[in-house]
Amino acid sequence: MVYDMSMIGRISGKLIEKHPLYGIIDVGGLGYKVHATLPTLGQVAIGEDITLHTYLHVRENTLDLYGFENEEEKFFFELLLSVSGIGPKSAVGILNIASPDSLKSAISAGDTTHLVKVSGIGKKSAQKIILELKDKIGDSIEGDPLMMQDEVDTMEALVSLGYPEKEVREVLQKIPKDISGAHEKIKEALKILG
Repeated sequence: MVYDMSMIGRISGKLIEKHPLYGIIDVGGLGYKVHATLPTLGQVAIGEDITLHTYLHVRENTLDLYGFENEEEKFFFELLLSVSGIGPKSAVGILNIASPDSLKSAISAGDTTHLVKVSGIGKKSAQKIILELKDKIGDSIEGDPLMMQDEVDTMEALVSLGYPEKEVREVLQKIPKDISGAHEKIKEALKILG
């Protein structure tokens, strides 16, 4: 089971090491290894201050910290994680090759070109990402991104309770649109799940 503990929401410090897939950020003498996109790390020189919005990825045997230049990039990363079969490394790989705005456009248009450039993502996986995110991306372009975050949080909570992801997706579609807030959506979903 994979979920975000939201224990560390932001990190600020000096970038003391830079590698292709991560950087080390010194915060009060403690070096945090933070995975980030190449564009995010590329714009900061070693020794400069950096502030990143973070996502703590928790698995049975690891804790990995992912850093993002802004909330939109972090939100899109979390949205990609909601697609079954897409892990954090693939999500960062996708964000390495295109900005959230260009990916939103590509997904809305059904264009797999950007996605298949990522190592480990073939045509079928790219089509799956488009299929699963097309409605969500369309809603987030016209609608409230906080509403989408509520759905992502609701899904993560229900999956962490042991409900199958496919069943949770179906239940999310049945929740009335006037119900807002992750807490209320979770309560409504649990009623539907019985």
